[in-house]
Amino acid sequence: MSDDNQDLQRESILLRILWMVIFAIVWQLAEIVLGVVVLVQLGYRLFYGAPNAGLLGFGDSLCQYLAQIGRFGTFNSDEKPWPFAEWPTALAPQGEAPHVIPPAAHPVRDEEPKL
Repeated sequence: MSDDNQDLQRESILLRILWMVIFAIVWQLAEIVLGVVVLVQLGYRLFYGAPNAGLLGFGDSLCQYLAQIGRFGTFNSDEKPWPFAEWPTALAPQGEAPHVIPPAAHPVRDEEPKL
């Protein structure tokens, strides 16, 4: 019985190692995406004077995703990150208020349609 238990543990750790290698590759790709988000957000901030709301949310959820990968890789969590779990939801920004584009005003017309 002890040999069966050791075989299961060995298979489990080998599978974990495989997932860790895959998530290490995903980490490298996500790191590049995060770098692009940082540069685009910086350009947006310089141009508009405030950060982009969409990039704030995506950047935060991407950072949380990288943290999930790190926790899984360092054995702090047994839960595999996305796509096996839900994509992390962004937290409310704690820095500058995002740039908001007000909706365009629609002109009011009092005239009747012409036939």
